[in-house]
Order: sequence, then C-alpha cells, then structure tokens
Amino acid sequence: MTVTINGERREIPDGLNIIALLEHLGMSNGRVAIERNLDILPRARWQETQVESNDSFEIVHFVGGG
Repeated sequence: MTVTINGERREIPDGLNIIALLEHLGMSNGRVAIERNLDILPRARWQETQVESNDSFEIVHFVGGG
C-alpha cells in the first residue's frame, strides 16, 4: 500500500499498525511523535491504529543532548 511519510510517498506492507510501521521503517518508538492525517496520534493509540492506504504521516524523532 502507499502512504506518505514526512512528505515522501512510500510503499509499505498491508496490515501494519503504528508500532509495526515504526519497526518497518527501522525507527525506535522511544522518543517519537507522530501526526497522522494532520492529527497528533497519542502513543496510547499506536497499538490499535491500523495504517490505511493514502495515510499521511509526519514522524519526528527527538534527540537529547546538551
């Protein structure tokens, strides 16, 4: 299926939830914020939220430092 991730069209497998999407992308789910179709997606809903064809995601990975 096709989705948009951070402005880039990508082909991903069908049937992924948000956690599986992050794994597919090789991203840790530790310090990540996700916007799906212009709405912030609370971490508590990642397991239950299925990725749909033509979804648009902005995924931000926070990096700490000093």
